[in-house]
Amino acid sequence: MNEGATIRSTLLAQLGALGVRTGDCLLVHASYRAIRPIVGGPHGVIEALREAIGVGGTLVMPSMTGGEQVYDAATSPTRKMGVIAESFWRQPAVRRGDHPTSTFAAWGRWSAFIAAPQAWTPAHGPDSPVGRVCAVDGKVLLLGVGHDANTTIHLAEALAEAPYMVDVPCLVREGQRIVRRTYAEHDHCTQRFALVGQRLRARGLQREGPFGHGAAILARSADVVAVAREILAAGITAFLHDEGGGCAECDEAWAALRARPA
Repeated sequence: MNEGATIRSTLLAQLGALGVRTGDCLLVHASYRAIRPIVGGPHGVIEALREAIGVGGTLVMPSMTGGEQVYDAATSPTRKMGVIAESFWRQPAVRRGDHPTSTFAAWGRWSAFIAAPQAWTPAHGPDSPVGRVCAVDGKVLLLGVGHDANTTIHLAEALAEAPYMVDVPCLVREGQRIVRRTYAEHDHCTQRFALVGQRLRARGLQREGPFGHGAAILARSADVVAVAREILAAGITAFLHDEGGGCAECDEAWAALRARPA
């Protein structure tokens, strides 16, 4: 055992203090580096989450691949999702979605519903894993990461029809051929998603506390979406850095907005 590694009972107590309950549907974004060491490593985190929500709960994690290779739900590794998410989709009884780049994996009560086939675009719209978590009154749990990792805010952008979708490339198999396709997505720098966290905190709509050796945030998915939509209603480009301010990702989104027909 790593000296100072957090044990299961401590993780369960921390999750309970945050407000995680038996039967919850949790969409989890996590950085193991920020919360380690944990007894059992990434698998120890996953098992603690499963125990906290019980057999009637649902655990969901991003399982995105990036699109550089043809996606195969059974074999394609995740890209930049972290070791916890990478370990999760490989476990027994975990279902993985079919989106060519922006898929999610799910275990538990709502897993078949959440990981069911979805439209390519918007990848995080109402009929997507993120949207389905919200539909069953799920919660967003951030472990060692902030709201910049919170894909549920993209759901708010989709619902608000934020006009800065960019074309995202991917490789897909069509018959015997591998072809390059694109789909439209709200793909930009997410640093300004912190605005959602600030408003959630001010209203008492998110719980914060320790998890392992890091910090955690818990909020209802519906509250995240509602607050994000309020922010977008006040300024549809609120989540973008200023145009020409040095953020290449946001400038690409601005260019997509400018290219829209008047």
